Amino acid sequence: MRLPFRGRPASRRWSSSRAASSSTSSLLALSTLVSTASAAIEFTEASTAKLDLENLGQVGIAGDFSGISLVQYEGQTETPFSTNGSESLLAQLPNGQFVPIVSTDASIRAMCQFVRSSGEIEGVVIGGNFTSLDGEESQGIAIFNPNTTEITPLEGLSGQVNALLCDQDTDTVYIGGNFKTGGSTNAIAYDGETGWKDLGFAGFNGPVSTITKTSGGKLVFGGSFTGLGNTSFATSDDDLQVINLGAANISSELASTTDGFSDPSNIICKDDFSTEGSGSTWLMQDQSLGSWEANFGFGFQPTKLRLYNTHLDGRGTKTWRFTVIPDNGIMNFTYIDPADGVNKSCTSECPLSDNSTVTFQDFFFVNRVGMDGFRIDISEFYGAGAGFNGIQLFQEDVFAYAINDFNAATCAGVDNGSSATTTGPWETSPSLNASSQYLTADLTGTINADSAAVTFSPRIRESGHYSVNMYTPGCLQDNTCSTRGQVNITVNSESGVDPKVLSLYQTNNYHKYDQVFFGFLEAGTFQPTVVMTPLAGQGLSEMTIVAQRVGFTHINSTGGLNGMFEFDPNDTEIDDDDFTDSQFDTLSTGFSSGSAVNTLVTSGDVTYIGGNFSSDSVQNIIAVNDDTVQNLDGGLNGEVNSLYLNNTSLYVGGDFSNTRDEAVDGLSNVAVYSTSDNSFSALGAGLDGPVLKVVPVKMSVGDENQEVVITFTGDFAAINAFDDNPEVAVDGFAAWVPSKSNWLTNLSGNVPGLSGILCASLIDLPDGDSLLAGSVASSQIGANGAAALYGDGDVLGGFPVQLNPTKTDSNSTVTKREVAIASNVTGVATGAFYTNNDNNVTILAGHFDATATNGTTVRNLIFIDAENDNELTGIGSTISEDSTFVALGISDDTLFAGGDVSGTADDAEVGGIISYNLADRTLNNIPALSGANGTVSSIAVRPNNPEVYVGGSFDNAGELGCPGVCFYSTDLQQWDRPGVNLQGSAHCLMWSSDTVLVAGGSLIVNNTSTFLARYDTDRMSWDTFAGASSIPGPVEVVVPASSDGSQAWVAGRNNSTGEAYLMKYDGSNWNDVSDILVDGTEVRSLQMFTVTDSHDDTDLVDKNRVLMLMGHIVIPDTGDTASVAFYDGSSLHAYALTTSSRNTAGTISRIFTEKANFFESSGGNMPLVFVVLIGLAISLALVALIVIAGVIMDRIRKKREGYVPAPTSMYDRGSGLQRIPPAELLENLGRERDGPPQIR
Repeated sequence: MRLPFRGRPASRRWSSSRAASSSTSSLLALSTLVSTASAAIEFTEASTAKLDLENLGQVGIAGDFSGISLVQYEGQTETPFSTNGSESLLAQLPNGQFVPIVSTDASIRAMCQFVRSSGEIEGVVIGGNFTSLDGEESQGIAIFNPNTTEITPLEGLSGQVNALLCDQDTDTVYIGGNFKTGGSTNAIAYDGETGWKDLGFAGFNGPVSTITKTSGGKLVFGGSFTGLGNTSFATSDDDLQVINLGAANISSELASTTDGFSDPSNIICKDDFSTEGSGSTWLMQDQSLGSWEANFGFGFQPTKLRLYNTHLDGRGTKTWRFTVIPDNGIMNFTYIDPADGVNKSCTSECPLSDNSTVTFQDFFFVNRVGMDGFRIDISEFYGAGAGFNGIQLFQEDVFAYAINDFNAATCAGVDNGSSATTTGPWETSPSLNASSQYLTADLTGTINADSAAVTFSPRIRESGHYSVNMYTPGCLQDNTCSTRGQVNITVNSESGVDPKVLSLYQTNNYHKYDQVFFGFLEAGTFQPTVVMTPLAGQGLSEMTIVAQRVGFTHINSTGGLNGMFEFDPNDTEIDDDDFTDSQFDTLSTGFSSGSAVNTLVTSGDVTYIGGNFSSDSVQNIIAVNDDTVQNLDGGLNGEVNSLYLNNTSLYVGGDFSNTRDEAVDGLSNVAVYSTSDNSFSALGAGLDGPVLKVVPVKMSVGDENQEVVITFTGDFAAINAFDDNPEVAVDGFAAWVPSKSNWLTNLSGNVPGLSGILCASLIDLPDGDSLLAGSVASSQIGANGAAALYGDGDVLGGFPVQLNPTKTDSNSTVTKREVAIASNVTGVATGAFYTNNDNNVTILAGHFDATATNGTTVRNLIFIDAENDNELTGIGSTISEDSTFVALGISDDTLFAGGDVSGTADDAEVGGIISYNLADRTLNNIPALSGANGTVSSIAVRPNNPEVYVGGSFDNAGELGCPGVCFYSTDLQQWDRPGVNLQGSAHCLMWSSDTVLVAGGSLIVNNTSTFLARYDTDRMSWDTFAGASSIPGPVEVVVPASSDGSQAWVAGRNNSTGEAYLMKYDGSNWNDVSDILVDGTEVRSLQMFTVTDSHDDTDLVDKNRVLMLMGHIVIPDTGDTASVAFYDGSSLHAYALTTSSRNTAGTISRIFTEKANFFESSGGNMPLVFVVLIGLAISLALVALIVIAGVIMDRIRKKREGYVPAPTSMYDRGSGLQRIPPAELLENLGRERDGPPQIR
């Protein structure tokens, strides 16, 4: 089965409204998700080029990257990991890389594989704080089918899912988090047949963080809660917030025409609702049935309706119903009948008493339903007609709205109602698909906390524990997704306590809420506040920030629990007053007040518990074995956030520095606990900041066998130094390799690269597949700036060196066209191989530093000697460390290295270029290049000649005037000028033959500007290249397009449009193929390669060749980028991808080779001696065949003619033969011959 990356089937939905009635029919469609366990995720191989590298010798790749991969499968990209809060569901390619298969607009916090007791697979349940999956609305939870990539949102849940447990024994998924659904809060179950179902209790009064199943079949919930449900508050008016009817648009149907009684607003926001009469009462027309309606600019979930009936002149409302706007649903209520005091219920005909002593009646909503308007339809009346004397609506949660008109201070008649104050360019935005109107600020320039702010001040009447939630409208509805970012939230909870500060992403596609605080809020003289400001330092030049509302929910703090609850799914009744029968519940009650359990892991009979808790004997981590509590070395001295058990190794991540007893060094935020030895150990020396998640992945590290690697995600910036391993800068992500007892980034060799965020994983899916949740950038090889290429160009390897890119001087005036690659160069710009006299030295040049074999730091130009145990050396300290090398050339044993170079060599000033003796490892004295920028862009050694040609931005070579292009004679050891009719700056050089040099750049030949010129060494003169006037901008790259050099490829940037161009000279005409270059493409270099698998022959590229483009290449149609792409004459294909430590796509500047036989195939290069011998052998064989054939043919002829062999015995010759004496035979030899016979 193939996982398609585009064109995924439309998602299906399941609504919780049906679950409320326990309907099973609504879930029948879900049965189509079932798949067999034998199915596996498969991927489609990508188009690739099999390069013929045999005649090229060693092949290297140079660039600015931290990881590199070859494109082998569809879906591979070099997109960096997301930093805007969005994450993805990730699958692992056969080559080990991770690719996104489902995208979200926020984080995925939990996953589990939902397998029925029958063995059938429902799919993978995904939970988090997202609002959409692949653009389809999905609030916090969905089912993903790996076999079809179909997504089924589970509708009805509002909030965030933190924990999932798929229980195969009961066909049930248990869900925990910070949410509301149905009649439960923060915990609920999902049945594969019937949908949502209650747990037998109403959830928890605080968020759930983790769920596990014990060996006894019971469930343990962990989190920040103190009791079951949350219904003990909101029973009196003081615990309810009045919904501001004064902010609504009030209307009515068939209102009385009598002055003073027709206005439907008469009955809201009254100082005294018992007042009756003109201006205080609303009446309907006599003997008429009508309605009273309120529409709001914000949403709410009312819990109580209070109605004041009118008794004016015997009138009054007798029955009515409450209709929700805009859904037109009729609500159910419970109420106490004032006539008999009995609790009753009503729906479509709710009664009101006509007893004048009954001032008002309260009606309680059975279901919590969100709405932004309602209508009261009157169906029966007393006396002459219906009417009301007052109406009030209440909700349990306290809200503070950013739009201050929505707050209830004036309408409720209280002095300290909720309020909001703003600073900055805020504008009111329509609600659209959100629950209410909201404020929007569009910010530009320098964006920080002073750019805009909203301060929410809630109406808190009673001190206590509260859950504080920030509501954020989605970005799709107002088209602001591209400019949304992060905001800072500061919660001032009580006097004398430091505020809590956190950041939130506002990049959600649809409306959502996030819990920003859970704890104690002080009421009375202290005013709690929540302040929202833009987060500074996001690198955004434009930012849209939105502010809607903040909700405050009072939490029951006397529920008898303390962060942990054990639950038996087989119990039909829950005793919420007695928790002493559970070892887990009893254990948690011994923790200090306000404790939290963050993570639970069960293995066999043992459950490991981590969190923020303490007691007299334990701190932050503990275990329960059946009914026995196990003390894990007394615990750790800081909070534990995440656990993962791999065999007998329990990996721990959190915010700690040691054990409780300070017994183990190096436990800096990470640790491993041996369940067999009952002891903690360090992972190196740990990380320099807190860890939030511990997630396992399967990877091949150094060989083809996969192993479990432990990843850590959190708020840290470095892997601490230990043993011989230096400190390594990271961005909140690190991976520990247990088999190597080291961090992945410290390992050398062909090890993969991985960076980003991981929040969850499933590594034991059928057929060994894995699914991960997060946002990562992965690569086949984690290599900085240089890699090797083998095989058919399908195998990558690393060089034995660890390079560290360094930044160039920001004040540099060198531009892109004056140096072959961009200014502020980092990484490796080019490379070469030195193999003379049995040497094997790899040369890397650019702007970087590395540690030499002798321990010193070498910069920008290094040598790796493979014949001397890969000894790493540099060129010494006399060359400035600010130098950047971009061009190399080797003539015999002398290396020429050019770029933006300065310093000294043999006490002489260096400028633009150095000369280095590779045999003696010494710098030679070569006169400096000066004038213009004094930089070198290209070096071309003349074939079969000791002359080295140099192109760049310079005017002089030593004392010699030599603008743009100059050559250095290694025999004479002096500069010389090639012709006198060239000026300008050369960016690239190419020898098309032994005597013709082609130069590209911004040139002037014979006082005429051109972008491409040719130099004839025999004539010692420059000419404008044929047809160069058709080239639209300075040529930055030129390479041969044919083996004889008569054809060429050029690339550069169009002077008019600024976009990249690509052209081919076919020997007589120029062919523009720039249409394959999408906007944003930057070509650093070009190179023709021979391939072993031919493609369709074209006029531009032969069937056994491809053109490689290096740099930052945008692939047409997909819009994906590649660092190397190949062009087959018809289309452009991605070949190699890179990542960088800056979390951007890297770049490849050049592919460099030991030999330049790019147009030779591996089958046509046999040595001459073998050719001669083979030819001779073939000739002899042919001669033998001819002789044998002649003999055979002669025998056949004679046989046909009746040939009889002549007698051979002496007897047969007869006695008639006489012997002739020798004298008679020889006597006539000297005589003249008679003339020719004559006819007489």
